[in-house]
Amino acid sequence: MPRARKGAATRQAKVRWFKAAKGYRMGRRTQWRRVKGAVVRAGIYATRDRKRVKREYRSLWILRINAAVRSRGLSYSRFMAGLKAANIALNRKMLSEIAIADAPTFDKLVELAKARLPAKAPAAKS
Repeated sequence: MPRARKGAATRQAKVRWFKAAKGYRMGRRTQWRRVKGAVVRAGIYATRDRKRVKREYRSLWILRINAAVRSRGLSYSRFMAGLKAANIALNRKMLSEIAIADAPTFDKLVELAKARLPAKAPAAKS
């Protein structure tokens, strides 16, 4: 009985890899060894960057809130502390959207946060 080889399965597996490399440039699309490396690396970057995108959006929202709050005479950290003390549970995405699209409402939020801020303790003398 002749030795069975997995020629069809190997070809099908390679076709899957080459389809995953569609759109890559030069040898990263046409040469088997480079295709494998490129597709694996692309998968690693994709996994890492799914987390990174979320992180970058959150930092963008914080920047927007900080700019809006500073123009109203308060710092970001004091604003967030005031909102927490006032039991206002809005996430940073919504706060940044309100700051951009609805200035009067954001002004009211800033005033609420200022009103509920605890008084600063005097600096301790040593």
